[in-house]
Amino acid sequence: MTSIPTRAAELPPSAPERSAVSVPGTPVRRAVSALSFRNIGAVYVWLVIAVLFSVWAPETFPTTTTVKQILNGNAVAGLVALSVVPPLAARVFDLSVAYTMSLTSVLTAYFLVSTGLGPAAAIALAMTAALLVGVVNGIVVVVLRVDSFIATLATGALIQSLITMVTNDSSITGLPLLAEPFASIAQLDAGGITLPVLYLLLAAVTIWFLLEHTATGRRLYATGFNADAARLQGVRTDRLRFLTLVSSALLSGFAGIVFASSVGSGSPTAGTPYLLSAYAAAFVGATQLRAGRFNAWGTVLAVLLLGTGVTGLGLATSAPWAASLFTGSVLIVALVLTGGRIVLPAVLRRRRGNPSDAGPEAPAEGTAPPAPSKEK
Repeated sequence: MTSIPTRAAELPPSAPERSAVSVPGTPVRRAVSALSFRNIGAVYVWLVIAVLFSVWAPETFPTTTTVKQILNGNAVAGLVALSVVPPLAARVFDLSVAYTMSLTSVLTAYFLVSTGLGPAAAIALAMTAALLVGVVNGIVVVVLRVDSFIATLATGALIQSLITMVTNDSSITGLPLLAEPFASIAQLDAGGITLPVLYLLLAAVTIWFLLEHTATGRRLYATGFNADAARLQGVRTDRLRFLTLVSSALLSGFAGIVFASSVGSGSPTAGTPYLLSAYAAAFVGATQLRAGRFNAWGTVLAVLLLGTGVTGLGLATSAPWAASLFTGSVLIVALVLTGGRIVLPAVLRRRRGNPSDAGPEAPAEGTAPPAPSKEK
């Protein structure tokens, strides 16, 4: 960069402006890259969806009430989705998050209604159970070297059996779940925005800061991309994977408590609908903002995108199957457009005999985010 003033005297008057735009790393170049479809494609898809539903249901969709409904209705889903981001960053699956969410929901309701404990004690015991789930997952996956996909699925089955034993597959209801202060955990609001939205923002900020601005986050990504190389560099990969499983259980367990507070009951199937949507949001989010890396804000963006579509279909009085069709379609389109759309032009240029046009980094930009390995 120090050579630019010297060259400016030798170039025509308009050349410095062209040079400033073309030099990599300039503010204009960075702004264009940040706003590119490859980087924030889900934002543009989200805007298109909002416009379509505004035209389809002009009397109900484009209102502040709908915005609040989308935020409030997807806060718990966002918490569950964020809970799987740290394990995925370290290439670990945690399929027990849905069962852990159901467990804490049921245990909190059980302790409040059946034992007469106060909210603080009930929540503490439920979160202790979530912590134990995380520790068990860590021992089975990290210490015993069982495949994380199978291990956490088996753990989830054990949790479900415990839930059935406690509830007999029936929801636990009672006045303590509807009374203060437990009800205010999820139902207290400010201007129509409930507390779970604040919990979602705090969790996203915490995970974002951990992954992007700490040495632990860099080690997590290193573990996920190449565990053997990270281990040779002195990274304690096993400890990191253990801790991600514990954090995942704690966050999903907290989501279960928030869910119980919001609906006023402990449901044995509270977390079941959130499992696939959580992983879908995490993988779509990995194509946004930090392409190829599982990240917090991309996951939140994906959750809101899907929530906007589902809410819009409900307001437009569409068929019951439309929500599932929309979710699957958006996931496929978002992953194709943001994860694979750069590969095709590069391939075509090579076939025309101009491989240099693609640039040395073109294949990397078009590569979809790496899926977590099942290998330990």
